[in-house]
Amino acid sequence: MARRPAPWAPGQPLDGIFTERVATWPNVISFVRLLGVPLFLWLLVAQDAKLAALIVLAIGGTTDWVDGWVARRLGQVSRLGELLDPFVDRLYIVATLVAFTLTAVVPWEFTAALVAREAVLVVCLVILRAHGYGPPPVHYVGKTATFMLLVAFPILLLSQAAEPAAAAAHAIGWACAIWGLVLYWIAAFFYIYQVSRLIRVAQPAGDLT
Repeated sequence: MARRPAPWAPGQPLDGIFTERVATWPNVISFVRLLGVPLFLWLLVAQDAKLAALIVLAIGGTTDWVDGWVARRLGQVSRLGELLDPFVDRLYIVATLVAFTLTAVVPWEFTAALVAREAVLVVCLVILRAHGYGPPPVHYVGKTATFMLLVAFPILLLSQAAEPAAAAAHAIGWACAIWGLVLYWIAAFFYIYQVSRLIRVAQPAGDLT
């Protein structure tokens, strides 16, 4: 069994931390989840097949933990996997928000709040990369926020696809969505703090010997 590489720590350069392996089972799972994004968009926006889109979204969202679990279980943590897994999660969230906004499942204000949060993280990553560092470890608050949103979206879609469950699904879905949004921004502030602290106290990567 391959030895698991050490996780990235604040102040540590990105190079040399993760294995370069690409053909791993966790990466295959992540790629399959990635393919579900355009399928979901096609079903919901182009075909108006809400029930089929709901199934794809539910599978894509609830399997969020599988690739990470398999990676740890098999000792197949790769550089690609560490980047691909959160990318797929964010792509699901952004794609779902776009589709939900176009189909009036969620208001544009909710979408704007989440997109603004993603823009903040992109700026932080650009700053880190400019100093030669990779992304900080994902905070458990961010993981919880992502989970809440990935649970909320299928439930909100269920409120549109199944009339008998509409009232209950609408209430539960929005409860999860609002909590997810709040935790998402809290995690963003933690992220900003990590980045600012790293830039203040760490040596530039180019000065490391």
